[in-house]
Order: sequence, then C-alpha cells, then structure tokens
Amino acid sequence: MKTTNRGIAFKLNLWILTSVTLIFAVIFTYTYLFTRDMLIAKIEQSALDLARATSEDIDAVLLSVEKTPENIAVAMEQFRPQSGAFTGLIQETIKRSPEIYGATVAFEPWEYSTNIRYFAPYYYKGRDGKVEFTYIPYDYIYEDWYQIPKELDEPVWSEPYFDEGAGNILMSTYSVPFYDLNSPEKKLWGVTTADISLAWLQEIVQAIKIGETGYGFLITKNGTFVTHPNSRLIMNETIFSLAEAKGDARLREIGRRMIAGETGFVSLNCEFSGKPCWLVYNPLSSNEWSLGVMFPKEELMADVFRLNKIVIGLGAAGFILIMFLIAAISGTITRPLRALTRVAEDVATGNLDAEMPEVKSRDEVASLAHSLDNMKTSLKDYIRDLTDLTAAKERIESELQIARDIQMGILPKVFPPFPERDDFALYADVEPAKEVGGDLYDFFFIDEERLCVTLGDVSGKGVPAALFMTITQTLIKTRATQNLSAGEVIAWVNHDLAQENPSFMFVTMFFGIFNVKTGDLDYVIAGHNPPYIVRVNGDLEMMPSTKGMALGIREEAKYSAAKVTLSQGDMLFLYTDGVTEAMDPHNDLFSEERLENILKEHGLMKVGDLIKHIFAEVHSFADTAPQADDITMLALRYTPE
Repeated sequence: MKTTNRGIAFKLNLWILTSVTLIFAVIFTYTYLFTRDMLIAKIEQSALDLARATSEDIDAVLLSVEKTPENIAVAMEQFRPQSGAFTGLIQETIKRSPEIYGATVAFEPWEYSTNIRYFAPYYYKGRDGKVEFTYIPYDYIYEDWYQIPKELDEPVWSEPYFDEGAGNILMSTYSVPFYDLNSPEKKLWGVTTADISLAWLQEIVQAIKIGETGYGFLITKNGTFVTHPNSRLIMNETIFSLAEAKGDARLREIGRRMIAGETGFVSLNCEFSGKPCWLVYNPLSSNEWSLGVMFPKEELMADVFRLNKIVIGLGAAGFILIMFLIAAISGTITRPLRALTRVAEDVATGNLDAEMPEVKSRDEVASLAHSLDNMKTSLKDYIRDLTDLTAAKERIESELQIARDIQMGILPKVFPPFPERDDFALYADVEPAKEVGGDLYDFFFIDEERLCVTLGDVSGKGVPAALFMTITQTLIKTRATQNLSAGEVIAWVNHDLAQENPSFMFVTMFFGIFNVKTGDLDYVIAGHNPPYIVRVNGDLEMMPSTKGMALGIREEAKYSAAKVTLSQGDMLFLYTDGVTEAMDPHNDLFSEERLENILKEHGLMKVGDLIKHIFAEVHSFADTAPQADDITMLALRYTPE
C-alpha cells in the first residue's frame, strides 16, 4: 500500500516537474537562440560594415595613389617633357602626397637617349620625411612592376616586394605604361610608377580593434599576407600555406573565396588564441586584394553568456520551490485515494461485495467512489451476461462447423470421381472465405456419354450464400436429368430461383454438358468468368461468352448455349473470381494475367497437381492478407482412347 501511494505521488511530482522543466527549457532555449541569433546578426552586419568601410578607406587612398602615375603617363605621351620637367613633377607629387612613398618614370632601353640604356630617376621619402633622389640601379625591365603592365598593356598593382637598391623597404607598386604617340605603331616608351609602403598599410589595418584579441589582416590576390599582427607571416606565408600547415581545409576554402573577390562572414578558430572567432572578409576594388577582420566570439557573446547564467540560476531556484509545493499538494490528493485503492484491490480479487468508504468531498475523488460502486454492480451483471453469451457463442460455432461439414459433404470430394473411366481426368477444390461459403461446383453423368459440369459463385458469403448454393445445386441436378439442352436447363433454374427469392440473391454460373465420346461441350455462361481451354500443344484459349446474366435476378431472362470441341489432351479450366481478385497486403490483385501465365507455363500438368499449384501461387501472392472471397477451381482433361 505504501509503495502504491509513493508511486502516485512520485508520478505526480515527476510529470509536473518534467513539464515545468520542459517549459523552462523551451523558454530558455528560445530566449538563448533568439538573443544569440539577433546578436550574431548585428555582429555580422557591423562586421560587414566595418570591413566595407575600411576597404573603402584603403581603396580611396589607393585610387588617389593611382592618379599620380596615370597623370604623369598622360603628360609623357602628350607633351614629351624633358628630364627636368617630369622629374620636377615627380618630386612635387611626392611632397604633396603623404600616402606615396616613391615614384619614377622608367624608360624602355635606349628610348630616353641613344647614349643611355636604362633611365629611371626615382624620388622617395627618406627617413626624416624629406624627398630624396636616386636612379634605379638595377635592370628594372625584368621586374614584375615593369614586365606585367608592359605585357598586359594596362595599369597594374604589383605583388608586395622588397625594393633593394632604390626604396629599400617592403612596398607595392602601381605601374602605368605610356607610349610614343609619334610612332606609326603603338610603341611602349616606358612605365610610370607610384609606390606605397606596406608599413603604412599595416598602420591602417592595425587601427582595426575588435575587443581585446580581434584584429585585421590584408592578403594579395595570390593570398600573400601583406599585413598581419604576426609579423613573421608578412611576405613569408600565404593563407594557403598557413591552411596547409594546419591541415585546415576550411581555411583553404575561405582563402579561395577571398582571392576570388567575394564578401563573406564565416566562423573559424583564431590563429593566436585557438578560440572560436568570426571572420568577415571584403575585397579591395582597386588592386583585387582582400581585407579580413577577426572577431572573437567569447568577447562579443560575453553578455549573452552572463544573461544565460542568471536565467539558469533563477530557473533552478524556481524548480526547487515548485518541487516542494507539489510534494505537499500531492500528499493531500493521494490520501483519500488510499481507501478507494483497498476497495479496488478487493474487487480485483473477486470480492464484489466489498464495503465502500465514506467520501465527503464533492470533487473527482467522490466521482471515482461513485463510479467504483457502480462498477461493482455492473460487473455482477456483466459476469452473468458473459456466461450466457459464451455458452450461446460456443453453440453457434458448433452449429457453423456442422454446417461447413454438411456443405463440404454435398460437394464431390473424392478424386478421381469415376475411377472406372479413362476417357477424361477431372479434379476440383474449394476454399471458403468463412466457415461456410457460397461457391459451388458439381459434375455428374446424365447418361453413359454426357457429363454435366457446373461451377458457380453465389452473391454474399456465410450461411445464406451456402443455403442458396445448395438450392441451386439441387435445381441443376433436377433439371439436367430431364433431357433438356444446356440453355433450357439454365433457363428453368433461373426461373425457379427468381420465383422465390425474397433476399434478392443471385448466382453466377458456368454450366456445360460434355460428350465424352465426341469431345463436344455445350455450355452456358451466366454472368460468370469465361473459362479457359488449354490445348494439347500448350496454346491457351478463353472460351467465348454466351452473354447470359446471373441466375435469380429476372424470371423471364433468356439464355443461349455455345459449343466448343475438345481434342485429345485438351483441358477445360473453370474458376471463380476469388482466384483473380485475391489481394496481397498492398491491395494489388492476383489478376487474370497472372492466372493465364500459370496456365501457359503449367497447363499440361496433371489436373490435380495444376489446381494445387495454383492454390499455392494464390496463397504465396496474398501472403498475410486475409482471404476476401471463396476460391474454387475445376479442371477437366479429355483423354479418349
């Protein structure tokens, strides 16, 4: 008893606390996901805005840098200024442009003067910020900043490089080719350049501060690091070599997207801390480089985590309080149930006279006590009625079994039926869908030469169909022995059935009179499936229909007979629609096509073996599906001497 009471209280506590926990978990999860997603969306938008703004700032500077060599190139092509003029222009430009480190006009070999092979006067900012001058001392025509714009015939930003001998710093160069317009053909005259210091770019990118550990970096269109907080990466590593060293396929894919000029916001681990970060990347439109900014997740999500801890703490305290309240309430609820439990246990053991406890409340417990009292009375009545019903059911089942035995006894069951005759072989069988069925078959001799063969299917099932089948079978035997034709026999049987048929039952029928001497078969098909003839050579023929309606529907219905002839070895096959309409668990039909294929393949078997084989095929097809209709088959093979 105590165990039961504790079980009820325990279940009450368990279900309520579980429900509260689930509700709290759903609310907490939704709040956490909503605030997290909202914050991430804002971080993503802010990150993209920051990356775009920084990219635009760098692009604005780079575009202004591009104007200098472009203007000098135009001046060189149109005005062909002398050395003093264009070198003065370069010097003045360096003074006015703090973002430009150095600039030059580099001529093609022997183009500036037939006495000078290389001529490239270079102005740059010295250590004290003053403009200094030198000539580029190396064979510059082989450098990327000269070769690439020359080959592409367009202005180009070079990859970062260390300019040893002229600027002596890490730089990137914007080069613009210019041409001798006085030449009959477009002839390259030289290249004008403007250099920017990577240290200057580093200062711009380092100005990006995100929390304590966030940072920005810049890579070229080939993935080389131009700026990065880790100085050993600059000009020494690419984003792809870094990904290869870490075995990080995701970083490699991000690098591909960055050098392809895409914009994105992705999650990955920070290189310095190894902690989760967000990376936003955006291209520079001026030189196809890409800017990346790392955002530390923990720092940016700290407020969300702090709020979640507070919510979890409040939820735990509320959970404990609710648990104590439920424990107190469940005790008052289960107490009045204990007495009812004892009564229920007595009733369960068969004591239907157990005394009910007094219940003063007007709640569900009182209703339960009243229902339990009514149940005792109902159980007494039910047990008495069930005893009578069980006896009646056993009596009905016994009578149905007797009816089935009688029905099966009416149908011929001994094969071969005429062992003294060797001019034909005959076999038939039936499987009712219920205890008794409505299918019928029969065969009997009218005289020494004529054999009557019948097979029918009564509408409905059960005892009514079985009685109607028995009447039909009796009428056929009575009329067939009156020396009538096949059509006359069926017409009289239909008349007799339709006259006294208050339940409007009917039967589909095949009736044939077979002459065992000549092989002639006179037959009538009254609403039934047309039979098949399997010829001795294996050919399969469906017998022509005589277009007669089912028996028992209309008293004045007319029936005409048809005639076929069986040769030696031919077989007549009759069946009811329980064969072709048998269904499998998927409600697919066995079908006439499947039956015809079996007859074509196995039609020359012995008649008994053939029918048993078809039964086996139908059962295999139906599998676990219940039998919905009676199944009946009859086969007759003509074997005259």
